[in-house]
Amino acid sequence: MEYLVNIRETLEKQVRIEADDANEALRLSEKNWKDACYILDSECFTGVEYSVVETEKQ
Repeated sequence: MEYLVNIRETLEKQVRIEADDANEALRLSEKNWKDACYILDSECFTGVEYSVVETEKQ
């Protein structure tokens, strides 16, 4: 049998944001990420998950 396997890597980075409230901090962090102010690379690796997506019958 042949299996389709999904591999998901997780990258994580903490950044400090000056903001009036938590919602503004989230909005600013998303904008900064989209503007490439934060680069997540292999040093930000926190884990990997494997899961079988589907099987093909032969």
